[in-house]
Amino acid sequence: MVTRAVDEAEEQEKSDLEGIEVYLLTEGIYQHYGFDFRDYSLPSLRRRLWKRVYAEGLTTISGLQDKVLHDSSCMERLLLDLSINTTAMFRDPSFYLSFRQKVVPLLRTYPFVRIWHAGCSSGEEVISMAILLREMGIHNDVQLYATDLDTTILEKAKSGTYLAKNMELNEKNYIRFEGKWTLKDYCKEENGRVTFDKGLLANVTFRKHDLVLGDVFNKFDLILCRNVMIYFNQALQNEVLKKFHESLFKYGYLAIGSKESLIWCDIASKFIVVNNEEKVYKKIKD
Repeated sequence: MVTRAVDEAEEQEKSDLEGIEVYLLTEGIYQHYGFDFRDYSLPSLRRRLWKRVYAEGLTTISGLQDKVLHDSSCMERLLLDLSINTTAMFRDPSFYLSFRQKVVPLLRTYPFVRIWHAGCSSGEEVISMAILLREMGIHNDVQLYATDLDTTILEKAKSGTYLAKNMELNEKNYIRFEGKWTLKDYCKEENGRVTFDKGLLANVTFRKHDLVLGDVFNKFDLILCRNVMIYFNQALQNEVLKKFHESLFKYGYLAIGSKESLIWCDIASKFIVVNNEEKVYKKIKD
């Protein structure tokens, strides 16, 4: 029993020390580079930091701090690890089905629509929305803004080019969405890569934007930020949601991830639920 108690005490001390290392690293990154990861969910942040520690051939988070602060190329690599870049076309097809049925008919009544994809990653969901809007006949009446913290991933999104091996999953999602054609009708394959019709991105403005530190930069009829805030702690989620509320026109729509919610946040009473399962909300109060 004594040995077990000693082991537990050592584990707690190790965890506490690691927490200090994470704090010092994120504070250093904020002070030196201006990227704020201080309120990211700690378990997720730790996993991503240790991934970079091992990739750099280091043994501690403190060692990573030293390298990051003195080597900007290491910071760029870490930024890729910390950016949330897990995505696919028509990811969660039921969301797109619900959106087409419940939201698009109302958007069709607007003379012009502004949509913000916050945390757009490599652009698959932006292209998915563009395809949906084209198939519903309103693509030309929409301006989309696609933003992300990571300029490298934004350049990939701008290109509209992806690995052909990923198309099998994308096509399956599109079929479940019950699209009018096939994804192959929207792209060309060459040398193991597919490039989507440039017209799909003609109405898209890509720009760097930090959800944590960035300002409100426009007013929107729809904001999509799906499966990004799960990596933030609750305090940061609350601040980002308030920013989304401020960015929406009255009666505008907000779509978040299936594991995210507005129920507990400060601005919850200013929205009504459009689809609880797919986490689509409508702003009713300024």
